[in-house]
Amino acid sequence: MKILLFLLVLLMCSQADASDNELHLGKFSAGDLTGWKEQTIGLLKPKTTYNLIKENDRTVLVAHSIKSASGRIYTLNLDPKEYPTLKWSWKINHTIKKGDEKTKAGEDFAARVYVIFPRGFFSKTRSICYVWANKLPKGEHVASPFTPNIITVAVDSGEEQAGRWISHERNIHDDYRKFFGEEPLRIGGVALMTDTDNTGESAFGYYGDISMVRSEKVPDVKHKGQKARETPPKEPKVIDQNHKVMPPNGEPTVPNSNTPLVGPKPEATPQMEPNPKEQPVDTAIPPPPAVPTSPAVP
Repeated sequence: MKILLFLLVLLMCSQADASDNELHLGKFSAGDLTGWKEQTIGLLKPKTTYNLIKENDRTVLVAHSIKSASGRIYTLNLDPKEYPTLKWSWKINHTIKKGDEKTKAGEDFAARVYVIFPRGFFSKTRSICYVWANKLPKGEHVASPFTPNIITVAVDSGEEQAGRWISHERNIHDDYRKFFGEEPLRIGGVALMTDTDNTGESAFGYYGDISMVRSEKVPDVKHKGQKARETPPKEPKVIDQNHKVMPPNGEPTVPNSNTPLVGPKPEATPQMEPNPKEQPVDTAIPPPPAVPTSPAVP
């Protein structure tokens, strides 16, 4: 069996604080794991361990996998046009010897970062999986051997850079359009995982801070000091029989980005029919009642 990615549970109030134009998700350098929930794969599956450690006066998150598979996930509900860029850094000791991105038996990685785009039902949910590839050349991408809805992208590859920290920035909005040929819906979460359960090997993956960068083209409408928190809606549990499903301590759900906002619906005008999805919550003010006119005097 192999990984669907982490079809997530959207918990209330993920701890994403906005600083300038950057949304800080993984503040590992500050020793902070707030918002990162453990995601396991079945009751009998061994779990990868994740711990904050000091490395050369820097705090990082280290994952150690021994024939195991589990991860950490940070749930979100973001517009990819507003936050199109994902930033992170990572390091590995070595790749997976039996690893092969094109086979189910070899679909293990020392380091991977997912960006998840829920689309209602689990069969439609899509994700981009950025990996430190084992065999796939750097810069290339392939569909997951388990589902075409996951695209695996080799942002690093092989042993040449093993043991060194490497930083990356990816425009996930543009990547999604390139890989899937359509505009992405909202971002449901970011997840990371080091796993070796298919190959039976062991590996270390090191993760530095992770953040989303706001587009300069989007006007800043947030008040000063306001926290950028998203409260996504809850959805039913999602199960894919062909993949390692990552149920958290709660019940996994997928955010429904098509849920309309709730609030009074303004009266339609002759020129345009109103769209309830575009109405801000509790801000639409109904028009005053019409004043009857006096009857004409003969």
